[in-house]
Amino acid sequence: MNKNQKIIIYGGGAALLCLVALIVVLIITNAKRTEEVNAAREETENLRLANDRLLLTNEFNQLNADFNQYEDQQRYLKNDSLVQKYNEARLKVEGLLTELDQEKKSNAANRKRIKDLEAEIATLKGIVKHYLEEIKRLGEENEGLKKEIEAVTRHNEQLASNLSATTSQNEQLSQTVKLAKKLNITGVSLQAYNKKGKKEKNITKARQLGVSFIVSPNNTASAGMKDFYIRIVSPEGSLLGNAGSFSLDGSTVQCTAHRQIEYANEEVSVSVYWDVNTTLTPGEYTVEVFADGYRLAAKHFSMKK
Repeated sequence: MNKNQKIIIYGGGAALLCLVALIVVLIITNAKRTEEVNAAREETENLRLANDRLLLTNEFNQLNADFNQYEDQQRYLKNDSLVQKYNEARLKVEGLLTELDQEKKSNAANRKRIKDLEAEIATLKGIVKHYLEEIKRLGEENEGLKKEIEAVTRHNEQLASNLSATTSQNEQLSQTVKLAKKLNITGVSLQAYNKKGKKEKNITKARQLGVSFIVSPNNTASAGMKDFYIRIVSPEGSLLGNAGSFSLDGSTVQCTAHRQIEYANEEVSVSVYWDVNTTLTPGEYTVEVFADGYRLAAKHFSMKK
């Protein structure tokens, strides 16, 4: 082998070694670049996934807050079907969010979960929208009914007030008419008589007491037979005599003496007598006169010894 051949062989070997070394360097460099690109891509994907998850969580929380704002108005709903549907969907989404945070899955699996969540969120939005519209409608309907009830109540109160006023006026008119028919008496007197039938000033010697009065004319009063009841109360507070009883304001009242006369709407003098059956004492005697369920007079007389 001559010198030139050796040069060619050694030169070719060196060139081959350089080429191999270059290829190895290129392979290593390319592998590092691929690894760096993949790492950057994975980091970008992770950031994108985290951002999507954050946005989805915020959207869910906002939707949940909007719903909770109106939860106290559930009383407007005639049934709780909407609330039940909402709660079921909300629990499902909450479970998916928890699962997404706890489990370590591939980005593809996480993206699928996020898509599922987005679908659930969309469902929730539709339910909540319908729910709020129903609340608004029922609230407006309830407000309208409330105003209508208030108007009817005011009307009924006005009617009740008018009825009360009319009833009061009728009662006053009835009482006025009733009082107009009441008999009026004047000149009520109490006189003691002795055993000879003559007037007696000494009450201890009285054998008879007489109550006299005048019935005034009254065309409003009904004419006919009238019963007059006399009550004489002693200074000791005891009712003298026992001539039966009469009715007064639903009660039974005892009387001292009683007399019936015919009344023709004209003035008439009436005297009622009671025969003394006990010892009378000096002092103040009370005389009451009743007729037609009224007390016509009450007067005090001082009788001396």
